[in-house]
Amino acid sequence: MGSVKTKRMPRAVREQQMMDAAVQIFARRGYTAASMDEIAELAGVSKPLVYLYLNSKEDLFTACIRREAAALTAAVRSGVRPELPADRQLWEGLRAFFTHTARNPDGWTVLHLQARTHGEPFAAEVDAMREGIVAFVTQLIVVAARDAHRDPDLPEREVAGLAEALVGAAESLAAWANATPEVSARQAAATLMNFAWAGLGDLMQSRPWSPPDHD
Repeated sequence: MGSVKTKRMPRAVREQQMMDAAVQIFARRGYTAASMDEIAELAGVSKPLVYLYLNSKEDLFTACIRREAAALTAAVRSGVRPELPADRQLWEGLRAFFTHTARNPDGWTVLHLQARTHGEPFAAEVDAMREGIVAFVTQLIVVAARDAHRDPDLPEREVAGLAEALVGAAESLAAWANATPEVSARQAAATLMNFAWAGLGDLMQSRPWSPPDHD
């Protein structure tokens, strides 16, 4: 058992220290197998102190999900510069997403895998984050589409499905890239950009693909 630190530090700093340890343990052990003893030991604090600050294992896991979700959302939003052309905005957003998930693989595992497989309250936290990112991407695409079509009233529903598909593809590709060390965040972003922008580019030029009249 690790020794308990006696040096006093601000509560917020101590909580972040505990959550750093918790994210690592939850990602590597899974929510069910993770123990508060192990989290406390990795954080260098006593188990009662973890309970004092963060109440329960469930509350600790929820706090970790919320922190990692907020960090990912902030990274994507801050990576996009609205003054850039549409393709550059999408590129910057994708690169910010893959850079963050590559730098925080434990946090991404908690969000993408652990939170979604351990009950509705946890999954709902991730769903809320995902909805926010989908809405953000939808706006990126719809603004570009309205400009390209010179139609300020082009409805969001025309591109909402594209944003949903793009985010889903990014999530799957991030999991693959993190498990493939030779794939960099830039390469992952370029892969998805090449996959997505051909179709989006045609949409911007009013050349959408259409299914045959008779199947």
